[in-house]
Amino acid sequence: MTQLWFRLYVQRIDTTRNMARFYAMSIEPDLFGGSALVRRWGRIGTRGRERVDLFKDERQAIGHFLFLARQKRGRGNRPQSS
Repeated sequence: MTQLWFRLYVQRIDTTRNMARFYAMSIEPDLFGGSALVRRWGRIGTRGRERVDLFKDERQAIGHFLFLARQKRGRGNRPQSS
C-alpha cells in the first residue's frame, strides 16, 4: 500500500434554489490489507450521511475515487473556497 493521500471536499451552493451541499471522500486502509473509500455528503452545517465501500486493493479504490470526482465536478460541485 502506498502512502498517497486521496481526499476531496467539494461544495455546491445555489442561493436561488436554497441549496448548500457538501460532498467529501477519502481513501483509507482497512483492517484486512485492502482499501476503503469513505464518502460523506449532505447539507452544509449538518453531519450528513456516510457510506464505506471496500476494495481488495488500492488501485481499484483510486479508480472509483477518480470516477466519482469527475462525476461530482460535472454536476457543478466545486472545491471549497478559502
